Amino acid sequence: MPPSSTSAPRTDPAEVFFAGLRFTPLSVKDTVEALDRRPAEAPFVTFVTPNAEHAWLRRHNDDFRACSDACWISTNDSRVIGRAAALAGLNLEFAPGAYVVRDLFDQVIRPDTPISVIGGMPDLIERLKARYGLTNLAHHNPPMGFIHQPSAVAEAVEFVANHPARFVFVAMGPPQSELFCHAVIRDGRSTGVGLCIGSSLSVLTGDSRPAPDLMERTGLVWLYRLVKEPRRLWRRYMRGFYGLGLGLRDTIAIRFGLRRATVDV
Repeated sequence: MPPSSTSAPRTDPAEVFFAGLRFTPLSVKDTVEALDRRPAEAPFVTFVTPNAEHAWLRRHNDDFRACSDACWISTNDSRVIGRAAALAGLNLEFAPGAYVVRDLFDQVIRPDTPISVIGGMPDLIERLKARYGLTNLAHHNPPMGFIHQPSAVAEAVEFVANHPARFVFVAMGPPQSELFCHAVIRDGRSTGVGLCIGSSLSVLTGDSRPAPDLMERTGLVWLYRLVKEPRRLWRRYMRGFYGLGLGLRDTIAIRFGLRRATVDV
């Protein structure tokens, strides 16, 4: 929920709870405008883009669920979940992290905008700087699995606090990105927005090729990625079936008037 009405893209937006997930149903354009309008000096908040796997993580990780519930904006990153919601008469919009990050760099971020990146290899950061002419980027790459190492988490939190940035791009997947941003919030010293954006920066630099347009439009991005990286992603997409099952359950419940999905803020 936005901290004030001045930073929200629309007045008193509603939250939607569907498939075990909390959504702020904003388009890419609305999301980018909200991020652009939020004062850089405002207290640190989190932007997340839940997909079907997040439903499984929420069920099995209480800390992750608390992080997700406390986030500022939570936009839909799954066409499959979006279509299940449409069957229930709900419009979740579609604003995946890669689209939001692309438009932020194209429309909002200037070369001298203070930004930080947590995660990602140095060569990726150099390509990102070169592509957008960035002159005010701070980078910290924690060790693998750092979220389970209190000293490494503390070091990364300290880095964010010591490098005030309008946008903090957390270039790692769930649940690490959300748990780390929540640690920054608990620390209480930082400002800006932490964006849990996974591999989105790699798409911008060309290190990761996006799925073909046809697979994107038909919701088969997951299959494209699974074929490319089966050993790394098979478990993630198996978890996604849990979220899809919850979505189908909610569709039936909403269609038959057994529950509401929209809660006015």
